[in-house]
Amino acid sequence: MATVHQWTGLEAKALRLALRLSVRAFADHLGVGVRTVSKWEKLLAGTEPRPDTQAILDTALARADAAVHLRFETFLSEAGRTAGPGGGRRVTSSGPLAWEYETWTDDLDRAVVALARQDFTFAESLIGRWTTRFKPVSLDDKGLYLFARSTALLGDLQRDQGAVIGPLSAQHSYSAARSLFTQLDIPRRVAQLDLSLAVVTEMSGKLEIAAHQYENLAVDDRLSRRDRARARLWVGTALSKDGQHDYATRVMTAATREFEDLSEPEDWSVAHQKIALAHRGAGDLASALHFISVARRTASTDAPMQRVRLETAHGHVLLTDPATRDDGLHVLDEAARLAGQFGLSHQLASIENIKAMSEGPTGPRRR
Repeated sequence: MATVHQWTGLEAKALRLALRLSVRAFADHLGVGVRTVSKWEKLLAGTEPRPDTQAILDTALARADAAVHLRFETFLSEAGRTAGPGGGRRVTSSGPLAWEYETWTDDLDRAVVALARQDFTFAESLIGRWTTRFKPVSLDDKGLYLFARSTALLGDLQRDQGAVIGPLSAQHSYSAARSLFTQLDIPRRVAQLDLSLAVVTEMSGKLEIAAHQYENLAVDDRLSRRDRARARLWVGTALSKDGQHDYATRVMTAATREFEDLSEPEDWSVAHQKIALAHRGAGDLASALHFISVARRTASTDAPMQRVRLETAHGHVLLTDPATRDDGLHVLDEAARLAGQFGLSHQLASIENIKAMSEGPTGPRRR
């Protein structure tokens, strides 16, 4: 709830509007003259009620319900009333105003949906309107939590766009969010950021280090059972990229059973996609085709990112066999088109790398 340190005509008018009273009704409510209220509304911040009237206004605000307080704070915010003469705040609350917390939370939920659809421009605008408006040092714990969530989502956005390392990257944002959640003493969120940072490590090509980080997180009780299963799956992903296909397959199969027990069909489908690639790397094309078929048949999302990843894996498997090479190139071209359409630069680079690796110095590689 807001507290007014020094009333002026501006705050008085905001209270009248919040109470939804006419000038005359407001004067009667306070027990002052109509001319007095009219003077406040004419001069606004240029006039201050007498000390005894200040106390009456304090009482009227204190007795108002939450809806009135919310409207009062909103009117003041819209009027740009943040500081009085000399920079001292006239109206204070815990960090942002109550309505701002609610709007911030709603915007983050909308940003999550936008990111799932790879609508990066909209997601960035939703996040940026808050991270540029407030500084962490000015926020209470609730505001700091929202700022940390915003920063973590910014990391997701940067990761999906392929900005993995550097000052304006997923690594930087995840580290900043992790520091804030550590300050708030929320171990689960800290561990989730550790998992995100491990993904960044893998994406930057440090596969052995990433696999070790995933192994530790796969048995970390700070994480939910689903997140631990994901960490186990990603151990296998890093190992497979590093050429350890047989062990990777065993690890990912264990993760698949965990997703089945948890009734997580989307994760279960993604796990089959990863296992297909491990079998492809091991040279077991029949198993690779089986598992990628299961993944494509059970995929439960229309998100562009997941479609690109799935079809990239499918094209990679098809490209392995000379008999289906042309089909594989067609699938990869379609995946590249979709990746380009949604600005998925990391996936686009991965597709181009797969196509380049499939060709020898004198033409297509035969397997």
